[in-house]
Amino acid sequence: MDPVTLLTVVVLAVFVGFEVVSKVTSKLHTPLMSGANAIHGIILVGAIIVAGQADDPWLLMVALLAVVLATANLVGGFVVTDRMLEMFGSRKPVRRSDRPRRDGP
Repeated sequence: MDPVTLLTVVVLAVFVGFEVVSKVTSKLHTPLMSGANAIHGIILVGAIIVAGQADDPWLLMVALLAVVLATANLVGGFVVTDRMLEMFGSRKPVRRSDRPRRDGP
């Protein structure tokens, strides 16, 4: 593929990813992070494909920058999702042996 086509794929992937994620309200952002991670994964795959097809050094640089940014976005999404899921996890019950003893009558 020619460099213009490859650059167009990267730009469109970034634009579509941004538009989809920006449409989510702040109240729903954390619960929908898992779905957004799938979109970030698609963007990352597109950036890797473009980086693998790049012949020009400047196009390779732009594609590698897209790979780095998409990777950071994907990892950040998983970190936020993990923290959100910890909030909903059950707490460990306190065992009798862990409770403080009362000395006295």
